[in-house]
Amino acid sequence: MKPSTCLSAAILAATLAAATPTMAATPPAMAMHNQGPASAVPAAPKLDAAMRSLWHGHAVHTRAYALAVHAHDGAKAKAAADAVVANAKQIAAAVGGFYGKPAGARMLQLLAGHWGGVKALTDARAANDSAAERKAMADLQSNVTAIARFLSGANPNLPEGAVQGLMATHVAHHATQIQQIMAGDMKGEQSTWQAVQAHMDVISDALAGAIAKQFPAKAA
Repeated sequence: MKPSTCLSAAILAATLAAATPTMAATPPAMAMHNQGPASAVPAAPKLDAAMRSLWHGHAVHTRAYALAVHAHDGAKAKAAADAVVANAKQIAAAVGGFYGKPAGARMLQLLAGHWGGVKALTDARAANDSAAERKAMADLQSNVTAIARFLSGANPNLPEGAVQGLMATHVAHHATQIQQIMAGDMKGEQSTWQAVQAHMDVISDALAGAIAKQFPAKAA
């Protein structure tokens, strides 16, 4: 995969600007971070901040969808679903800024597959449909493999096994969170929610760090 010949400051600025509202809408618990692959001082602070905000946005909007489905609020569920898609487009555009439009399009396709699985899992759990739930989990696990293969192929600093582990944990968090929301276990969900947010930092820091290492001049 060939990287694009240049990444203008405007692209990164636009990515950060698009991500900023998500950070503003984020609960204070998002300040909690796990030890991740990235160093304590990011090599590319703006890229790191943008990636964190975008991936946190995914967590915020998918959670909002589950909460709306549990509350039988169709309007809020649709708004949350639309927000997930818009966020996925922003993440894909950020990837495409470094690796080119075809890579951005592929990233969007993979993120669409991830969201499709999460949405199906949410709907299945709400309907207590075990067969649909199993299918959604199988689709999500297949998608994890595809995402890991794509990212490791694009960036040698992202080993396939490591990415697969990160994404598998993310899917497990989705599954636990959805189950707790549908069961009305909001105390348990709050603990899971903190873990979800911390793990979003691990994922985004790994991606930002790998990109900064691969393209130090562009990511600065």
